[in-house]
Amino acid sequence: MVDLHQAREVDPGRPPELDFDGFYAAHFQSLTIQLYAYTGDLPGAQDVVQEAFLRALARWRRLSAMDDPLAWVRRVAWNLATSQWRRARTAALFLRRNRLENAPEPGPDRVALADALATLPARHRRVVILHYLADQSVRDIANQVGVPEGTVKAWLHRGRTALAAHLTEKEDET
Repeated sequence: MVDLHQAREVDPGRPPELDFDGFYAAHFQSLTIQLYAYTGDLPGAQDVVQEAFLRALARWRRLSAMDDPLAWVRRVAWNLATSQWRRARTAALFLRRNRLENAPEPGPDRVALADALATLPARHRRVVILHYLADQSVRDIANQVGVPEGTVKAWLHRGRTALAAHLTEKEDET
């Protein structure tokens, strides 16, 4: 574990920049700008630069003795940004492949149902989905939601009634 007081001690024989606080203050902004230009994401750039400085703080005794500790911090920040980009790219490719292969476009009935469900109050929508889409019993839903079974039945009734009215209304419009 790093002792922050030791890491922040200033050696009178060294330039003030080699104090960690001074080093951080002198280079955080410029390094963030570089990473922002690389990633196009300011909060992401700030995060990776912050992480690089945290790693530098943990090794400050050794790093402060280097000729160019900023080069080390810069390399760590760029490596972190590149790793994040690679993970994001891999995730996007995975999603694209699986969506194309496994998920057909929703049909008009599914779109109409999703629209109708969106009109329900949250608690009614939840119990309708749990009962009809997740195949849970009224008792299981009551335990999960923390209400009596009679309340679940009432919410199911109100939800079905509202869905029927909404779907009938949409059907009449077409």
